[in-house]
Amino acid sequence: MEGENGENKAEGSIEGYESLHRLLESNLKPELFKEVNRIILGLNCGFPLERITLPENATSLSSKFNFDIQAFSFKADKEMLREPRVVRVGLIQNSISLPTTAHYADQKKAIMDKIKPMIDAAGASGVNILCLQEAWMMPFAFCTREKKWCEFAEPVDGESTQFLQDLSRKYNMVIVSPILERDLKHGETIWNTAVVIGNHGNIIGIHRKNHIPRVGDFNESTYYMEGNTGHPVFETAYGKIAINICYGRHHPLNWMAFGLNSAEIVFNPSATVGELSEPMWPIEARNAAIANSYYVGSINRVGTETFPNPFTSGDGKPAHMDFGHFYGSSHFSGPDSSCTPSLSRYRDGLLISDLDLNLCRQIKDKWAFRMTARYEMYADLLKRYLESGFEPQVIVDPALGKPEHR
Repeated sequence: MEGENGENKAEGSIEGYESLHRLLESNLKPELFKEVNRIILGLNCGFPLERITLPENATSLSSKFNFDIQAFSFKADKEMLREPRVVRVGLIQNSISLPTTAHYADQKKAIMDKIKPMIDAAGASGVNILCLQEAWMMPFAFCTREKKWCEFAEPVDGESTQFLQDLSRKYNMVIVSPILERDLKHGETIWNTAVVIGNHGNIIGIHRKNHIPRVGDFNESTYYMEGNTGHPVFETAYGKIAINICYGRHHPLNWMAFGLNSAEIVFNPSATVGELSEPMWPIEARNAAIANSYYVGSINRVGTETFPNPFTSGDGKPAHMDFGHFYGSSHFSGPDSSCTPSLSRYRDGLLISDLDLNLCRQIKDKWAFRMTARYEMYADLLKRYLESGFEPQVIVDPALGKPEHR
């Protein structure tokens, strides 16, 4: 069966959460279905997440330009001394628009033309903060190890940023724009960078990807190395946000550092494929949201991108011309373990959620993870681990007849 973006789907396959939800609902007794749903998506303040009704001009854009649009609401308990702090946040996932053999300028323009109606729908829906996917302005060519794709790199204030600055001003919206950056002030070095654009169209700052994968086809260090910006949190008009770019989601200490720096929402713009990471996808962000008492917005691109020349992965398998399928499935996770259904594995989409930021402190008070953490113990272990003479703390069973220190 042929899916959107030309992806082949096996007969009888389940497309997205909605189909799975209907399948479970039709085959399980009501009480069992309710319990399964509670385990899969969690409860927010004791209840399933509520859907939000979006304005007609937003949904009409979805129909006209063939992208999915979903919206949900995360609530917090009512407080006596603080008013609710509700911010409306959006995530955009999309496929590329032209073949990777097309002129690079045409490819970039086509992607901009594709996502503009999605940003317009976000603006019509009153979105305050919007995050795009990793390297949204180009195909994810970093598998090929061909340097010609560096032509897509831009300075922080380049074409893609200028395009989004106009929309930011128009909709009074903070936009997180992950790009391939060319650092003109430092030898034209390439970085994987997220540009944070304020709601007045100003550039608040940047964050560069902390962890660079060297797994399977993901040989990104051919193009850029680990970032040098630390774990910045950006205080915007709508809340404190951070960006944990793609592979950083596999590193729990990376998530923790953004939390220690007071993030309330952490975005994880990504480009990852089904064979490599899909079983991990719904788990890691949810765990991070729980462990760090903040919201996480997870974004993944969609589709299968085919490149002109075959490449190999160093795994003995035949040369091939694509990464595999980018499975979308963008979603939000809350600090109370609740999460939204995911967007489609195959369609472009805009996911919107109302996030009451008061929930972050409420969960900190409930679970006291910050208070019960042993940072001094962790810091001591990490300090010793970095020393050349480090000895793991292993206690050997005397019955094994081995020396106590190995």
